[in-house]
Amino acid sequence: MKNGKPYEISKQVVMDAYKSVKRNKGSAGIDEVDIESFEKDLKGNLYKSWNRMSSGSYFPPPVRAVEIPKKTGGTRRLGIPTVGDRVAQMVVKMYLEPKIESIFHEDSYGYRPNKSALDAIGQARQRCWKHDYVIEFDIKGLFDNIDHELLIKAVKFHTKESWILLYIERWLKAPFIVRNEKIERTSGTPQGSLC
Repeated sequence: MKNGKPYEISKQVVMDAYKSVKRNKGSAGIDEVDIESFEKDLKGNLYKSWNRMSSGSYFPPPVRAVEIPKKTGGTRRLGIPTVGDRVAQMVVKMYLEPKIESIFHEDSYGYRPNKSALDAIGQARQRCWKHDYVIEFDIKGLFDNIDHELLIKAVKFHTKESWILLYIERWLKAPFIVRNEKIERTSGTPQGSLC
């Protein structure tokens, strides 16, 4: 137990996570604190994130949910975590992603480091000269219906870090706030957040 904390989480990783969150920009969450406001007490805010995460006492705040229109009609729920929560999520991502990145198929482009939708389009453009067909599929409502137990089982397969599992479980259960109404979650994960 380093620093008297049950979980060894590097302060430098918390700082690097913040820098990544800042680069990605994004809106304020339910607390209405944007990046600029968060930076007014950056040292204190990052210390609080590190201290709570490394002690096991970090609990994510509710996620602000907004409905955005789909091109095909209807809406998609987008989750907007607080800046502090995005930093905490990024810390977990920075520890977990290197361990699992190698298991993904080379043609998997979504939410992958150094891959983008434009890369996927470029690959499709190359392959259209080699093949006379295209297969497209979309899992309708995937993010809305992810089974929390199955997701945790998959994460447990790839890491034994108890703090990562603890926080992912808490993020999955963090409620939505939609127009001042609290909505508890038992499945799914909001698009727009890391967990």
